[in-house]
Amino acid sequence: MFYIGIDISKNSHEISILDASHGIVEPSKKVANTAAGTAKLLTLFEKHQVLPDNCLIGMESTGHYWLVFYSFLVGLGFSVKVINPIVTDAYRNMLIRKVKNDSVDALVIAKVLMLGEYQESSVANEETLALRQLCRFRAYEVDTCSDLKRKAIALLDQVFPEYESLFSDTFGISSREVLSNFTTPEELSRINTRKLSNLLAKSSKGRFGVEKALELKAVASKSLGIKIATDAFAFQLRQLIDQLEFIEEQVEMLDAQIAEYMERTNSFITTIPGIGPVIGAVIVSEIGDISRFSDGKKLVAYAGLDACVSQSGNFEGSQMHMSKRGSPYLRRAIYTAANVASWSDPNLSEYYKRLKTRGKHHNVAVGAIARKLCYIIFAVLSENRAFESR
Repeated sequence: MFYIGIDISKNSHEISILDASHGIVEPSKKVANTAAGTAKLLTLFEKHQVLPDNCLIGMESTGHYWLVFYSFLVGLGFSVKVINPIVTDAYRNMLIRKVKNDSVDALVIAKVLMLGEYQESSVANEETLALRQLCRFRAYEVDTCSDLKRKAIALLDQVFPEYESLFSDTFGISSREVLSNFTTPEELSRINTRKLSNLLAKSSKGRFGVEKALELKAVASKSLGIKIATDAFAFQLRQLIDQLEFIEEQVEMLDAQIAEYMERTNSFITTIPGIGPVIGAVIVSEIGDISRFSDGKKLVAYAGLDACVSQSGNFEGSQMHMSKRGSPYLRRAIYTAANVASWSDPNLSEYYKRLKTRGKHHNVAVGAIARKLCYIIFAVLSENRAFESR
């Protein structure tokens, strides 16, 4: 039996091969992350008569670089274990001389495989992987929208500081229409009242009209905004709004794509309080196969919602925080769902109120609900049935 450790990096990978007697068959060999590199790897396997049925291959789940080599080797029928880096780090720390380089790392991975004391990272099936990719990209797009809004507000604070009080939502449809056409207070104060009121009436579907137009013009005429380089500030602001609208359109397209994949899962995840289609898609894609978890407690830990315990001798820490060691996407989704469930579901809302009555902070109470949701999610997914409130 051969144990093969592959240390993954962007441009090349380090390969080490051990045999069953702990002998080093191949101490270290670098192969490029190219077609030529895979050919070199197969030549190395042929040299030592390494076959799919007489070897075990391991690699760390480092970033996204491992996926190419993983899919290549699995496609050839090899058994590949994707190991949690925490395990290899723990083994490396046991060595007397703490040496860390690519060749040593490849050897460490091979030795961890041989010992069998490793924890595999989840490798999703094709459908789940596709859904996960879409959900993570959506999170990036949503965060980009938030960033663009913050930048736009920073510009408005300089050009037109009073503007934020004029609309309940600075980035609502009516407000955006105004900012896209009349970005500076000078432009807004000069515009014809009828033209402005028509624009407001059309964008707000009759909610705003002449009265709002007069208010805007009055505030604009007395604005304390800067009076220098206003053209440059206005240009930036219009560009940011255009970018925001473009990305929001992309998010809508992503939502439609995610909905298609979610239909194929036939999951009951959205029957759980606080979990809508998008949050449900994130949870399903990040968890993957629910049978990987023996109980809800394991799912809590995987989401990083479990508490860190600090204890030594007679000392035991009284303030415990979330470990935040699992999937950040899963944690964010469940925590968001818990926020909604804390007021929308009768049972969880009652639990939230009890915690608040005991003096718990809002975030602590929501964290407790998030942990309860993990147990509910585990039950619904493992039993493949709709949630029932009891």
